[in-house]
Amino acid sequence: MGKHFHNLSFLISTLVVVATLVHDISATKYIVTNNAKNTPGGARFDREIGVSLALQIMPIINDFIYRIFEQPTSAERKYVPVLNLYISDMPYPWFAYKNGDNINFSAWGINNFPPGQGKARYHFTAIMYHEMTHVFQWSGQQTAPGGLTEGMADYVMVKSHIYEKSTYPKPGAGSRWDEGYGITEHFLEYCDSLREGFTPALNKKMRYAYSDNYFVELLGKPVNQLWLDYKAKYSN
Repeated sequence: MGKHFHNLSFLISTLVVVATLVHDISATKYIVTNNAKNTPGGARFDREIGVSLALQIMPIINDFIYRIFEQPTSAERKYVPVLNLYISDMPYPWFAYKNGDNINFSAWGINNFPPGQGKARYHFTAIMYHEMTHVFQWSGQQTAPGGLTEGMADYVMVKSHIYEKSTYPKPGAGSRWDEGYGITEHFLEYCDSLREGFTPALNKKMRYAYSDNYFVELLGKPVNQLWLDYKAKYSN
């Protein structure tokens, strides 16, 4: 078992009690179903990851999302009574996607994780941080730019320190602030550097609607100017 597995085991062991309490408070029920048992990826899920581990990490991730977005009370959180995780035989090379309060995880993706149980669990957990954020984040009732919500999902994943650091985009990369994923994640961290707690504050503003003007309200500048400032910081 490698370094990734030990890091994940430590995370689970240190947070499981807190997560259990949060699970009771949040009243979210977690269900994991492997609908791809007869595929190589579905078999690898059962063999190297398993329903038990998935059910153990889901409330931990849920609690982490609430803490990163600074939502200590149920009134501030999105109500999700049941969160389903399906291991699915998808006919296209996606790793996972969120559909309502459901996460569909690709058996193909699991089969293409690097070899070894520790790496399979590490990559699975990283993607679950991203996809579960999509379930619990605010999105202006789906009016926010898709790249922004993808960047926020990566933001939570990066804060967890469980992600593929060697292949992740570097700060300053990208051509648009709402390009998504690692590009937008680094931009959000830059905005955090201008105002502590910016990203959680932006998420809260997006509960019912989205506006680019939220950046002006929180940071005093239009988002496009903030992007130019960010790019200038890393121009060298």
